[in-house]
Amino acid sequence: MITITIPKEIMKKRDLVIIPRKEYEEFLDFSKKVRKVKIKSELDQGLDEALKEVREGKTFGPFDTAKDLIKSLEK
Repeated sequence: MITITIPKEIMKKRDLVIIPRKEYEEFLDFSKKVRKVKIKSELDQGLDEALKEVREGKTFGPFDTAKDLIKSLEK
């Protein structure tokens, strides 16, 4: 029989999860793929929006000074 000693600090925080290593590794792989897709789709969406604004003439700048920027925002 295997005995495992769990530190009291971990048990107080209730931070312990025990799953088979294979499931953990599969979860990590899945998590990495989801993050990549999410980041890529957010970047693609942001880029698409920015390009649309450029085509519609909604963008302006760059500004030489902060005062020029403030003036353009007041319009």
